[in-house]
Amino acid sequence: MELFSTVAVLLAVAAALAWLNERVIGLPTTIGVMLIALAISVAALALGSLGVLSIADRARELVAAAALEETLLGGMLSFLLFAGALHVDLGDLLDRWLEVGLFATLGVVVSTALVALAAYAGARLLGLPLGFAYCLVFGAVVAPTDPVAVLGILRQSGVGAGLRALIAGESLFNDGFAVVVFATVAGLAAGTVQLDASELALFLVREALGGAALGLALGWIGYLALRSIDSYQIEVLVTLALVAGGYALSSALHVAGPLAVVVTGLFIGNRGRRLGMSEKTREHLDSFWELLDEVLNAVLFVLIGLELLVIDLNPAALAAGAAAIAAVLGSRLLAVGGTMRLLRRPGPLVATWAGLRGGISVALALSLPSGPERAVVLTMTYVVVVFSIAVQGLTLKPLAARRSEARQQAS
Repeated sequence: MELFSTVAVLLAVAAALAWLNERVIGLPTTIGVMLIALAISVAALALGSLGVLSIADRARELVAAAALEETLLGGMLSFLLFAGALHVDLGDLLDRWLEVGLFATLGVVVSTALVALAAYAGARLLGLPLGFAYCLVFGAVVAPTDPVAVLGILRQSGVGAGLRALIAGESLFNDGFAVVVFATVAGLAAGTVQLDASELALFLVREALGGAALGLALGWIGYLALRSIDSYQIEVLVTLALVAGGYALSSALHVAGPLAVVVTGLFIGNRGRRLGMSEKTREHLDSFWELLDEVLNAVLFVLIGLELLVIDLNPAALAAGAAAIAAVLGSRLLAVGGTMRLLRRPGPLVATWAGLRGGISVALALSLPSGPERAVVLTMTYVVVVFSIAVQGLTLKPLAARRSEARQQAS
């Protein structure tokens, strides 16, 4: 399927499902379109089992042509991260800098290790072809919380500014670090990376600090460009160039692109918004990036729902994925909730439940080399992601509302 045809079909499907959700179902757009796409996938598989193969085959062709791992990690993610970072208040984020830093680094490592241990025990019990190296890969795949999935829900959740900044900051920053951790453990599993603790530590620091430094440089350059003119059309174009060009440059420099884009977005969204833009530019810039964010979100979550067509529905792998849900939540409760309790910060349960997994995890699993391990990791990841978006995503707002009511009654 040609690129333009693929994009056209995906946009048409996303628009139709978003309209159906808005008109009939009324769920948050991202969750609604994913659940409808998931239902379509189930129907297509059922028709395929009855001998009506053309529908399922056409849908698989669309999913294969879209190549979620390349589409998301190769470019779409940069625009989604920038759009999310653009509206995060830097002051609120700096007030929670310690927790954000711990959760985005140490939390990723702890989560990866704990989930890997649980996955290894489950794989042995269920007889799955998954050695400990690939269990570490699975732990790294589901370590990043997805800002695409959580930020839209947080805006409507009634969570306080401080807790919202903490969850948003963690979701934005841990992607860059988690992708680096994934690349490291995936290289170890494939035998392309040698286990040298000092070199691995240097690699992680170079990627993370390099990404942050590039983001600051791009943010400053963008700010100077925005401040020097007053034309919202050109200023919107400048931000697009910062995101696309910065992400491509990060790949050439071998630094963490997601982290670079997040830092750029924070810089433009705070200093650039206050000192480098007119009120008219701010309105148009916000409207543009909010619209682009909605469109890309709709397309992404349609793809997540349709990915069911290409995963291996092995009962043992599905069972392992179901068991992994508890491991993922337990590791987050320990790493995030436990740290917040130690630091006497409010909202540990909400922060734990807000750790949604989404398209980034599926894309990382899809990027693994073909083999029996990839099939198992992909299936387990898909189960965790669907539960996370459908169950955690739909219950996060009520949970946050109950917390707010409890705080009001206590005061």
